[in-house]
This record gives sequence, C-alpha cells and structure tokens, in this order.
Amino acid sequence: MKIAFDPIYTYPVPENHRFPMEKYALLHEQLLWEGVAEEEDFFAPAKVSIADASLAHDRGYVEAFVGLHLPERTRIRIGFVQSPQLVARELTLVQGTIDGAHYALEEGIAFNIAGGTHHAYSDRGEGFCMLNDQAVAAAYLLKTGRAKRILIVDLDVHQGNGTAEIFAHREEVFTFSMHARDNYPFVKEQSDKDIELPKQTTNKEYLSLLEATLPVLFEQHRPDFVFYQSGVDVLGSDRFGLLNLSIEGCAQRDRIVFEECQKRRIPVQCSMGGGYSPKLSTILEAHTNTFREAQRIFC
Repeated sequence: MKIAFDPIYTYPVPENHRFPMEKYALLHEQLLWEGVAEEEDFFAPAKVSIADASLAHDRGYVEAFVGLHLPERTRIRIGFVQSPQLVARELTLVQGTIDGAHYALEEGIAFNIAGGTHHAYSDRGEGFCMLNDQAVAAAYLLKTGRAKRILIVDLDVHQGNGTAEIFAHREEVFTFSMHARDNYPFVKEQSDKDIELPKQTTNKEYLSLLEATLPVLFEQHRPDFVFYQSGVDVLGSDRFGLLNLSIEGCAQRDRIVFEECQKRRIPVQCSMGGGYSPKLSTILEAHTNTFREAQRIFC
C-alpha cells in the first residue's frame, strides 16, 4: 500500500493549541519499525496546482491563501499564522491525497499520513484546515473521469462541515459524517447522512450504528470510490473528543470500513485526521491500528 508522507507535514505548530504535529514523523517510523510498511511504500508528494485546488475551492480564496493575503478574520478562524511554510505544507498535503487516490485505483487502498482537513469550506478555512484534501481529490477524480460516484466516510469525532458544504449540490458525491453531537463545529452543516452521537458513546453503540449504516449507504449510492477520514479523536482518552471508544473499538471501526470496501472491490483512500489524547503513544497506537487493519484486509 502506498502512503503519502513528507517531513513538511510536521510543521508548523498552531499558535494557540498544542497540536501533536510530531505524530506524523513518529507514525512513519512506527510503520517501518513494525514492518507494516516498507520504505518504498512511502512517497513524497509535489504541491497541488492552484487549478486543481480550485476544483473544490473558490479560486480567489486559493490564490489569497497561496499569496499570503487572507484577511485577518479568516486567519483567526483557521488558527494558523500565515507563512510560506504553511502554504507549502498544505499544497503538499492535498497533492498527497490526489496521488493516493491514483494509487488506490491501482492497488485497492492508499493512505495520507496527514490529511483529513474536512473543516475547510469552498471559500474559507477554519479549525486548522486550509484546503480540504479529500474534497479536492474527489473533485479531481470526477473531473478526470476516474470515478463517477464517490462516497466520503468521515468518522472523525468532529463533523466534516466543510466537506458537506462543498458537495451540498453534487449528487455524484455522498457525504457521510458520524460525529459527536455536542462537539465542534457547534453550528453544523447538513451532510447527505449525519449521525450525531451523544457524549460518552461506547464501542457497542458506535459500532452497531456503523455496521447497520454503511451497507445501506453502499447499496443506495453505489460508489465506485471511497474516501475515508479516520480520525482517532473518537477515543475516550481524547482531550477534545467527548466519545468513549477504546483502542480496540477504534480499530474495529476501521476494520468495518475496510472490509465493506474490500468485499465490494471499491478502492479507498484514507486520510488520518485528528487525535488529541494526552499521551502521544495512545495516538500513535490508534493510528497504527488503521494501517494494521488495512494490511490484514488488503495485502
């Protein structure tokens, strides 16, 4: 399986929130150490073009972001200080998901160690998300004819509000978000399918809902490509999550998604999304489980 990774993913650190950027480099090392991936499985993406980024975003917004001309109110909503390094990171991240989609079409599954920037809207960023990597990649697949019907499965603890807004009027893309009801964003968008979970939802409740919902979505929408946002902020240990999944419950969640895709022979690109447990080792174990499950099912 191919995995997008570039050292630039580890920078910059948000100014007002300790985001564990170091997890990207450590996850790369963990996968190599365990033998879940080999060095040749990793690739360093180039930067996405403004034209391709604008397939899912307003071109004026993309140009302002790249040119470091975002208005102050937009920058505050995003949570980052504008810098050339930030722009390079985001453009690289998005291209990694596009490239991963190509690899998934060939091999069944591919990953971006970063990505999952689902709070970025068509015309603005927020919540530490500037450009929506899976939305851009989905629009790219549709434009180039590599996919005709796409399902976006977003299982981060936060609703994929930007993704929902971007594809609100595109029938070719079905957006599914299962998230904590009382968590950010506090004003939700409407996905094609939203499941809002109460605080402290457990493994049993969560997994039962997912197992009952996913097959129905596949049958109804009949996608030929899937994007999966696999944030591990659903863990009970997460500082910002509000749900109560265990490490094994989170792995079982990934297993359900991957098995559904594999048995239907539908390629899937996976972006890793959020994770804010106090112990970095917990975050790494949960993310590594996603790769372990993929290796077991697809390789």
